[in-house]
Amino acid sequence: MTFGEAIEKAKAGKKVQRSGWNGKEQYIELATAISYVNPRGEIINAEHDVIGNNALAFVGTSGVQLGWLASQADMLANDWKEA
Repeated sequence: MTFGEAIEKAKAGKKVQRSGWNGKEQYIELATAISYVNPRGEIINAEHDVIGNNALAFVGTSGVQLGWLASQADMLANDWKEA
């Protein structure tokens, strides 16, 4: 599938990945209700006027990366699939 189709799947709650990624267990999914604890111990909800508090999370072999950004190769690829 295309990147656009993969994004729609992620927005629908699916995990998606590229066939060409080295780590076969890697995928992206939509992360919601994002918050963090600041140095003072306060819980901050990451609310944004345009995107709310949603972001793409890349789940890889080394852990989770919030706010994953697709490369041009990722955006132009047609090898996206459900994980």
